[in-house]
Amino acid sequence: MGSKAFDVVIAGGGPTGMMLASELRLHGLGVLVLERDREPTTLVRSLGLHARSLEIMDQRGLLERFLEHGTTYPVVGSFAGIASPHPVKLDTAHAYTLGIPQPVTDRLLAERAAELGAEVRRGQEVVGFSQDEGGVTTELADGTSVRSSWLVGCDGGRSLVRRTLGIDFPGQPATTEWILGEVDATATVEEVTAVSEEVRKTHRGFGIGPTGDGTFRAVVPAASVSEDRTVPPTLEEFRTQLRAFAGTDFGIHSPRSLSRFTDATRLAERYRVGRALIAGDAAHVHPPLGGQGLNLGIQDAFNLGWKLAAEIAGWAPEGLLDTYFTERHPAAEEVLTTTRAQSELISPEPGPQAVRRLLTELIAFDDVARVLAEKVTGTGIRYDLGEGSDLLGRRMRDLPLSQGRLYERMRDGRGLLLDRTGTLSVEGWADRVDELHDAGAELDQPAVLLRPDGHVVCVGSDLEGLREHLRRWFGQAG
Repeated sequence: MGSKAFDVVIAGGGPTGMMLASELRLHGLGVLVLERDREPTTLVRSLGLHARSLEIMDQRGLLERFLEHGTTYPVVGSFAGIASPHPVKLDTAHAYTLGIPQPVTDRLLAERAAELGAEVRRGQEVVGFSQDEGGVTTELADGTSVRSSWLVGCDGGRSLVRRTLGIDFPGQPATTEWILGEVDATATVEEVTAVSEEVRKTHRGFGIGPTGDGTFRAVVPAASVSEDRTVPPTLEEFRTQLRAFAGTDFGIHSPRSLSRFTDATRLAERYRVGRALIAGDAAHVHPPLGGQGLNLGIQDAFNLGWKLAAEIAGWAPEGLLDTYFTERHPAAEEVLTTTRAQSELISPEPGPQAVRRLLTELIAFDDVARVLAEKVTGTGIRYDLGEGSDLLGRRMRDLPLSQGRLYERMRDGRGLLLDRTGTLSVEGWADRVDELHDAGAELDQPAVLLRPDGHVVCVGSDLEGLREHLRRWFGQAG
């Protein structure tokens, strides 16, 4: 066993793991990320970030570095490829999608974790672990082990952490598989676009188009569901499926990446056993429609990070860590519902096509388009915090202040009281919560109390009510 112990060991160095590592480091915890692969993957499994994830990046001062490497697209209210005829008005300062390949997102989040002091060890495969009252001992493939107070499995859909904990993963097995590839092609952009538009009239699960850097990104249904999805598809398999659906393989060659994904849908029945938790794909898998998987994992990490840090620091009120499951499990369940619905709607069968025609009519209504867009972008989430203002439980959008803006005041991962009245105070909790008195803030409430993840837990100017919510979310006064 190594001599150094950590507060938290994270199994898995993907976007969920690296986001969690950064959140924990904001609170000064000792964090070790163990990643099986020696080198970062080049596979492009995700193509972008939605509005809620962009808000998260902005709240932590990361947005500019992401914008430098991506392309912004307006939110058009697309659901299963059915676009609303007009832009959708979302309650966010980031009403766009950022097109950015997952390897770039992975790299930027890994750089952030390293900047904040997280220790990352690549080529270190977790093969088992055991826990006791004092902590967790994690065993590695090289025969060594590491000790920590907590373990979080961010190790994907086949999560060893989840399986070792004995957490059930109920759901539906894959019935459809797609092949995704980034390749060069001899066909021109005009030829590719014309063929793709024609094929997509009857096969919504097919698509090919330029990436903007001289290559093409293509997705096509596979011939069958693979027994082992970890085995990547071959270029010839990709060509065969392209010819089967499009009548041509477009002269593809020199693949940058080739991968598989399916419509398997599963949701863990628990997110925690003792001192071990799971997040991201380890807790939920679903069809890729809408591009929500990576975003959902980042949002899991954003919810969990400050709560686990509070537990380790000793100020967490009773039950705080349990709210990670009670809030994020329903959020994942909602994503599973919307992705399964979209998966059905791209079927060429008469029944799904009839529903698709009906939804095409409905999405022309502003409210329908907005609700569907909120589901995909993550901006519609409202945690169940009881009765009260419509803001309660929702994340607060970025707001202009007398000087600067709200998200600029949330960089350190602390709670925040935004008070327009000048009469409220977080005295007793100042080591955990900042206060900002700003009569000019563009807020139609006298005051709001925000958690470190930006969700509203108290609305109004009642001082005693504020103190009750400070105790509920930030523990006893110091």
